[in-house]
Amino acid sequence: MGICSSCESTHLATAKLILQDGRLQEFSYPVKVSYFLAKNPSYFVCNADAMEFDVVVSAINDDEELQPGQLYFALPLSWLKRPLQPEQMAALAVKASSALMKTGGAQKRRCRKKLVFSAEKDGRGGGPSRNGGRRNKFTAMLSAIPE
Repeated sequence: MGICSSCESTHLATAKLILQDGRLQEFSYPVKVSYFLAKNPSYFVCNADAMEFDVVVSAINDDEELQPGQLYFALPLSWLKRPLQPEQMAALAVKASSALMKTGGAQKRRCRKKLVFSAEKDGRGGGPSRNGGRRNKFTAMLSAIPE
């Protein structure tokens, strides 16, 4: 047994929303999706945990609240109900990584964060396998270089 310490332990958990231009909005209080959409009607909000390669991107309901500790993306309406391509996922991962690296003070910079995306098919409608029935598995560790 030992003492465990987390660099995040002294910070308040916030809901993080990555905007299309790469900016980050954080909410430390409950906020409904409709609050954001009222100011940005040409976008929809989706949970990063629900995004997968070659799977249709779906919106969070307007009346749902953004949950602390979760990462969300604001995406253009043209992406709604379309399969997310690997290039799009990679671009979103870079935006999220950059936005997360820019937030916080020196203490957060000492903590290395990993964004991991997996394309493993799990039977939730991910579509047919393209490699002879084997499962695809892609895991990437992304980092950002502060400018």
